[in-house]
Amino acid sequence: MKVILVSETTPPNIFPAADCVVIPTPAELAKHPDADMYVDLDFKPEETRISDLSRMLPSPVMVNAVTNTIMEIGQPFIRINGWPGMLERGVHELVVPDAGVAARLTRLYENTGRSFRQAPDIPGMITARMLVALINEAWYTWQDGVSSKEEIDIAMKLGTNWPLGPMEWGAQIGLERVVELLEVMSRVDPRYRPAETLSKARNQA
Repeated sequence: MKVILVSETTPPNIFPAADCVVIPTPAELAKHPDADMYVDLDFKPEETRISDLSRMLPSPVMVNAVTNTIMEIGQPFIRINGWPGMLERGVHELVVPDAGVAARLTRLYENTGRSFRQAPDIPGMITARMLVALINEAWYTWQDGVSSKEEIDIAMKLGTNWPLGPMEWGAQIGLERVVELLEVMSRVDPRYRPAETLSKARNQA
């Protein structure tokens, strides 16, 4: 199975059982018309990029779009949670446009060394929504002087057996991504409004 990965940097081993070829930009996709699947790990919802990717349809086209929905993108791409630490997991979190694509993906994933679970077509899917909400609450806790960042991380790791604390998760994911998703989620529910200190830290990063 041949998978084309669009990434300007060396990506993690996403599909260990597949033949993965890395290209730096979507403009080079036309050189690989025979791939079984295309994955844009650096996706941004820009008109030219979307146009380049859409030329590979109806082959499965997967984009790292945690915040932007399929409806917003305007193409039947597959969304993957490609945030740092997520792609290396044995189970990928995907948003699939329809049942036909889901059936095709099931067959393809059998040859990749990974499996997947479907999430709803909403900003953040499932995992990212949970993570940013917890990260945000951790920043509110620190902002209110309840505890230090280090103590918050220790408490979460010891109490919930997390591999990382919420402050560490935020640093790994990138505060820019965390705040961007929180701002989108807060348009529907003000409970997700980013902590002031978190927004400031994002601007200083």
